[in-house]
Amino acid sequence: MQKLKQANLYRSELIPISGKLVERYNQCLKKLGFTETKLAKFSIDGIGWSPEIAEEKKDQNYLSNGESNPHGIIISPLQNNKPVYLPNHTFDRDMMQQVFKSYGDKINDITRDSAICLDFDQRIDAFYEPLDVLKYNVIHINFHLMNNLYHQQQEQFALIEKFKQGHNFIDEDLHDQLLSSAKTYGDLRQRNLEIPGIDFKVSSFYTKAFGGVYVLRDFISPILVYEDMKWYKEAIKDTIHDVLIFHISQPELLEKLRDHIIIAYDLEEIVKTKRYERIKKYELASHLKDTHHPIRDILNDPLLFKSYLNKVDIDTRKKIMGVERYLEKLEVSNQYKISDIIDEDLFDAMHEPHSSLHPKHQDLIWKLLVNISPKDVLFLYWYDKEEFYRLYETWDSSLQDWVIETIRNNI
Repeated sequence: MQKLKQANLYRSELIPISGKLVERYNQCLKKLGFTETKLAKFSIDGIGWSPEIAEEKKDQNYLSNGESNPHGIIISPLQNNKPVYLPNHTFDRDMMQQVFKSYGDKINDITRDSAICLDFDQRIDAFYEPLDVLKYNVIHINFHLMNNLYHQQQEQFALIEKFKQGHNFIDEDLHDQLLSSAKTYGDLRQRNLEIPGIDFKVSSFYTKAFGGVYVLRDFISPILVYEDMKWYKEAIKDTIHDVLIFHISQPELLEKLRDHIIIAYDLEEIVKTKRYERIKKYELASHLKDTHHPIRDILNDPLLFKSYLNKVDIDTRKKIMGVERYLEKLEVSNQYKISDIIDEDLFDAMHEPHSSLHPKHQDLIWKLLVNISPKDVLFLYWYDKEEFYRLYETWDSSLQDWVIETIRNNI
């Protein structure tokens, strides 16, 4: 990952945490029912997740009490608009943006000397069946201040009111109580510490629950797409809910998504795009072995690309050039079928979200499409970084260089 880090493509927007902030972070961990970290310094993302602590605990999901009970930690206003690097749901960053939009000024004030624990209450205590994901509707976000700061403020107010009554201004015990509160928590009289819970409305989304599920319910009829075959087989036993259920590997899935006007393809247009060129180059790279030139040079140099294209076997060559071959044959006769000429995986990669979709739905569908056919390295990086990082480590070093260059040229 070192090359990605040097190119600022690997978790480059993490916030460094040390000193007093570590103590506050640990207070939140204890409040949420987790064990403290022993690290003296680490970094966090927009929701408060730390890769270093995850490695220390050997648990990537250490901020969750089970799949149905995720949490967050805010210890710095710098977390505003930062990425969420290991989201439980595709809407996690949107939730954090709503939190800062609603309470940005209060967060700035509170995090001067305290921290905020976030409880994302989905009204689901635990998951039991794979269709429980349909229960997602409104996420209620609860806020918990460390040191019970809001309650300490109320106690200060009560002490002050008592101080004003009668001859209490000469009560030395009352003086000591006021001074002790002020030394411990500061003067809280002018602080705005009340943060009522807020609701976040959920529409279509992806969740890591049950091995990964896409919940598409803003279209003609609800569609559930499972990544885990075990949970897919369990889900199709359901006879109560009126939903369409697919495994992500089923060929019928894309057909249904086209029927529901969720995705579309235009082969004549896509062959003119940079995206098609990226897919074609990646496809060739995946079939190259023991090359005399670095893969990066082969993919960047049209002459070398053509040379190595002619070095692979004829079936591979037909697969790589399948879309262009199909369009050429279509000019002569319309008797050809796509499936006769274009490889299924490559055809899957030609799809894109339907232009009529709302932007937030387009992002979700792009994530689904790059999971079905991860052949566009740029879109894979944009829409599923975890999968991108996993595949990156399997690539030839020179292919890694080309991928990094491709991403940086398009950011």
